[in-house]
Amino acid sequence: MATTAASTTRPSSLMLTYASSSAFPQDLTPSLVSFKPTKPLFSTFSICPLVLRPNRVRRVSLSFLKEPKSEPFHVVSAALAADTEVDEAVEDEALKGADGSAAPVTVSKPKKGKAALLLKRDRTRSKRFLEIQKLRETKKEYEVKPAIALLKEMASAKFVETAEAHFRLNIDPKYNDQQLRATVSLPKGTGQTVKVAVLTQGERFEEAKNAGADLVGGDDLIQQIKDGFMEFDKLIASPDMMPKVASLGKILGPRGLMPNPKAGTVTPNIPQAISEFKQGKVEFRADKTGIVHLRFGRADFSEEDLLVNLLSAIKSVETNKPPGAKGVYWKSAHICSSMGPSIKLNIREMLDFKLPANA
Repeated sequence: MATTAASTTRPSSLMLTYASSSAFPQDLTPSLVSFKPTKPLFSTFSICPLVLRPNRVRRVSLSFLKEPKSEPFHVVSAALAADTEVDEAVEDEALKGADGSAAPVTVSKPKKGKAALLLKRDRTRSKRFLEIQKLRETKKEYEVKPAIALLKEMASAKFVETAEAHFRLNIDPKYNDQQLRATVSLPKGTGQTVKVAVLTQGERFEEAKNAGADLVGGDDLIQQIKDGFMEFDKLIASPDMMPKVASLGKILGPRGLMPNPKAGTVTPNIPQAISEFKQGKVEFRADKTGIVHLRFGRADFSEEDLLVNLLSAIKSVETNKPPGAKGVYWKSAHICSSMGPSIKLNIREMLDFKLPANA
């Protein structure tokens, strides 16, 4: 009675899945060979293709699942097992050479020259830049005096380079109370000749000429600017000319030449404004990322002159701090020559630095 019950018991789905993945038709027991499922094989043998190679997923056609009664189950299992063995044999042959030994592994040649540099931006640098870059330590924060001495040492271009300062501030200029735009008078000058144009009328016309303005005009100069004339570095306007100057906004604005009271280029005292810009008054403003870029001299200046100009610029940026700036105002400060790498400054030492009494 027990034997009869065992022979009539239906095999479980786990037994059939194992049989389909590891046995050939001749190895199956008579009960499994003669077994014909009464339900679709999709729900019973849905994991059959994955049992063959667990760590290699292959696309197997499941067309036999549409008509489970048309073909015996053991024929499908044998076909899948044979297909797997053929694929393994092809892979083994591909890994062997013609003489039966393992195929050699190709090793790429080591990169030489600029291609071997770790930083991608250094691969486009000149040889001169890469050489002078070795003079500084990348992550070191320098004090003001050693930084200026290093700047002069790294200014090795064929022309006299400009000394530049770049300050990253904790401000967001898209808010009105966090915008920064001001001027600073560099005591030792910029080392550059500034060509000043003046827009005025009436009595101030002669005053501007006598103060040393390079160009003086009214409506005629406005028309020349509209026609494309831009032969000047600074444009100063008297307050009574501003309604007419407003039409030049699209031309002068993108070039940073539009007269503005914050920049000191709209003033009734035109002779004083001309004198200041001729002597080294520099306008600066924070860009949309909150960084201030300004020049404070030339590389052929003495270290003392560069130091005085740099401290004047730092003091002006600190004095004109926007009212909406919160938290730490100074995030980072760098100086560099126009064709050299940047030198990071120690902000705490920079703000606390005091010039000697005899300077």
